[in-house]
Amino acid sequence: MNPVRPALFAALLLAASPAAAFELHSPDFTDKAPIPERNVFSGFGCTGANQSPALSWTEPPAGTRSLAVTIYDPDAPTGSGWWHWVVFNLPADTRGLPAGAGDPEKPTLPAGAVQSRTDFGTPGYGGPCPPQGDKPHRYVVTVHALKVDNLPLSADTSGAMVGFNLNAASLAKATLTARYGR
Repeated sequence: MNPVRPALFAALLLAASPAAAFELHSPDFTDKAPIPERNVFSGFGCTGANQSPALSWTEPPAGTRSLAVTIYDPDAPTGSGWWHWVVFNLPADTRGLPAGAGDPEKPTLPAGAVQSRTDFGTPGYGGPCPPQGDKPHRYVVTVHALKVDNLPLSADTSGAMVGFNLNAASLAKATLTARYGR
């Protein structure tokens, strides 16, 4: 047998195998599960601890130059949803954020990362607090792999404007969707 054939066959198998999936995980909740009270907002009648969840993700796709994390409620009764957390310009080698990283008073985010304004009106994490008696809302947690080194946006940029820029620079996304109702 020609010794080149087994090597060629192995190379073809590797080239044909799909790339590892880009996945997002949290020890605080799983996909489609309820969000724990520690992650719920403290205000508007909610009494949670308003702690951003711990998040981790797998290796992003090749070409990733920076990352971003968002939490968005498409069910908010606003006509445009509700941005609960927006953080961008995370270094490409970041593989997770600890619980509480969304507290703008604590320096737990990597250097250069920016938390921008949520629909609460300020930067930083704001947990779920849907209207009393409303159906449980979905909270879409997304890590975005971006093809740019950074987004040239400030901490005063709205979630919608960051979202526009994220979509323009996106290579891949990984999501978890949690639920919360009261």
